[in-house]
Parts: sequence; structure tokens; C-alpha cells
Amino acid sequence: MSSLSLAIRDSNTMLRRNLLHARRYPSLTLNLLLTPVMLLLLFVYIFGDVMSAGMGGGGADRSEYIAYVVPGILLMTIGSTVIGAAVSVSTDMSEGIIARFRTMAIYRGSVLIGHVVGSVLQSIASVVLVGAVAVAIGFRSTDATALEWLAAFGLLSFFALAVTWIAVGMGMVSPNAEAASNSAMPLILLPLISSAFTPIDAMPGWFQPIAQYQPFTPAIETLRGLLLGTEIGYNGWLAVAWCLALTALGYRWSTASFNRDPK
Repeated sequence: MSSLSLAIRDSNTMLRRNLLHARRYPSLTLNLLLTPVMLLLLFVYIFGDVMSAGMGGGGADRSEYIAYVVPGILLMTIGSTVIGAAVSVSTDMSEGIIARFRTMAIYRGSVLIGHVVGSVLQSIASVVLVGAVAVAIGFRSTDATALEWLAAFGLLSFFALAVTWIAVGMGMVSPNAEAASNSAMPLILLPLISSAFTPIDAMPGWFQPIAQYQPFTPAIETLRGLLLGTEIGYNGWLAVAWCLALTALGYRWSTASFNRDPK
């Protein structure tokens, strides 16, 4: 077999291994998935009328706020789900299975590829489930064309790939699963200080740069523009640039840590 065929075969084996682990131990995925679902229900049904009135400057209309908040929740779902990748990688590193893999005649990068692809697939599945909840409570995107839906799916997939590589890097350098989970918490916290729940213009002036110049905000605004027809502006290019930068950084960080000889 050629080197490429071996790499594909071994990566596919590692992918099946990680998906099997996720199926056997669904509690972690379910716990991470519940966070964006609960926030969606909380902000829509508890704060929805008040937030709609404040944003629209008029009467309360929860449906407007549903449309506003769902794109941010979808990106937050990705950030929440990939924490499982950090925990899984850290568990592999601390339990000695990686040392065993190092002695086997397999493509070395297949271990990381299996974690990354598995996490991206889980993230997309989580986005679909959260999106179904959003539709059930009233979210609609009737003006989006097929091309815009395709672009939205591509953005979500690319963003999932980018933050997954970052999460894998966090898992590689964490001494145990608990530390990996804690180190990956910014992937949940960053959406909370972005434009996911309230417009940046409504934030205090000193806080606006913090919300503006981070990876989640341009991705949220781009997704919002694709699904709801709002202005995207330069956010589309910024979102792609952030995804490229995070993917490159996470890949370099993860592979360098994985290839480092164990002490």
C-alpha cells in the first residue's frame, strides 16, 4: 500500500475509535450540548421580550430576538462541543495509550486526525440538534438562498475545524482531563462577551474592543448575515482569516506537542 493509503486507513481507524468512545460515553457530549440549549431557552423565554424591546426601541417581540440570538448560539455550540476533544486527547496522553501507538506501525498523525475529524463531526451534529430546537421555538430563515445556506454550513464546519485544533492543542499540554476541561473553558466564555446576545454598540465603550476583536464576533456576524440578510461587511473576511489563523496555530501546536519525545 502507498503511504497515502496507509495514512487514510489508519486515520479512518482512529476516527472509528473516537466515535465509538463518544457513543459509549455520551454523558460528556450531552453535558456540553445542554449548555447552549439552556442558554437559548433562557435568553429567549426569560429575557427575550425585554431584549427585543431594548434592541428595537419599541414594543417587545420575542421572535426578533430569537432571530438575533440563534447564530451566536450555534457558534457557541461548537465552542462547547470541542471541549470534549481536549478532554479526550488529554485522557489518551495521560493513560498511556499514546505510548502504545508510538510503538505500532501506524501513520503517526492518524491519532490527531481521528480526534479532529471526530470532534468536527460531533460539532456539526450538535449544531443540527441545537438548530432543530431553535426552529421548534420559532427561528426562521426564509430569505436565505441555497448558496447562503451552503456558505453558512461551510463557515460552521471551518470554524469547528479551527477551534477543534486549538482544543486538541490544549488537551496535549494538559496533565489530566480536568485540567484540559478547565483550559478549554474560554471556548464557551468568549461567545458570552461577543455580539452573540447583544449588539456591540449597546456595550460600554471601553468593553467594545474586547467584544469586537475576537474570533467569535466576526463569525457570528457573518452567519447572521447569511441566514438573516443583515449586512456582513468585512466580517466575512475576518471570520475566514480567524479560522485560517486558528487552524494553523492549533495544528502547529498540536503536532509539535505530539511529536515531542516523552520525558
